[in-house]
Amino acid sequence: MRYVVTGAAGFIGSHLLGALLEQGHDAVGWDAFTDYYDPAVKRENARGLPVEQLDLVESPLDLAGVDGVFHLAGQPGVSSFGEVFPLYVRQNVLASRRLFEAAARDGVRVVFASSSSVYGDAESYPTPEDASPRPISPYGITKLACEHLAYAYRREFALEHVIVRYFTIYGPRQRPDMALARIVECLADERPFELHGDGTQSRSFTYVDDAVEATVLAMDRGSPGAVFNVGGGEEASMLEAIEALGRIAGRRLELVRGLRREGDQRRTLADTDRIRSELGWEPHTGFEEGLAAQWRWAADRVAAA
Repeated sequence: MRYVVTGAAGFIGSHLLGALLEQGHDAVGWDAFTDYYDPAVKRENARGLPVEQLDLVESPLDLAGVDGVFHLAGQPGVSSFGEVFPLYVRQNVLASRRLFEAAARDGVRVVFASSSSVYGDAESYPTPEDASPRPISPYGITKLACEHLAYAYRREFALEHVIVRYFTIYGPRQRPDMALARIVECLADERPFELHGDGTQSRSFTYVDDAVEATVLAMDRGSPGAVFNVGGGEEASMLEAIEALGRIAGRRLELVRGLRREGDQRRTLADTDRIRSELGWEPHTGFEEGLAAQWRWAADRVAAA
């Protein structure tokens, strides 16, 4: 199959593009190499992968001959209030509109990477896909807007799409602004870590290889218009994650207490019955096993520096 992966120089996108190539597909990546975090990190992620620099908002989008697009590109991060919001609208909503329009025009199937942020303070835990979305960050609002755009293009222009809602993906090459990546970096450098909030906030952590497998299955088997939660089988608080990483690293992490970040959900926990029953997906990587892999990757980088 011939695939395009948007956001292919990012954390999940680079893992996904590599997996598709290993499976023998003709796959290429598109990435804008924005400066949300150091573009040099993205170029390192993309090393050895066929990634073209392209802006989804401004560049011509030619999908002729493509079988499917994995749309992972976007502006991440829940700290999206204030003057940065127009950038989230551009990078998420406007970029997705152009991508969906091009895919509908060229008859290309799309898997759109959405987020557990669309649930906000969820009405129930574990949270099923049919729970009422009520995002509490502008970032989550833009991801939900993209889901609605995909539906509109499906209804009016026959866009064939599937949505996956990621729950806190982690592992080697995790985005440097994410909590686990910062904890690992602080452990490796033996410096304090600033903990936002009281540390009891919890997440449905999902190892990156499991997320990649779910995303590929959504492309292969997902019914048009379907929505799937992609969440690991274990829930853990930030304090539990810090304790586990300390054991793995054999080091004690000094904590500096900080304020809760606006837009940060208190809890996420995925109900994955739908993806298990319809796509046959199961997470395979236990939380501490995944943390150990992320720690080894980071420790090797420090040793090589």
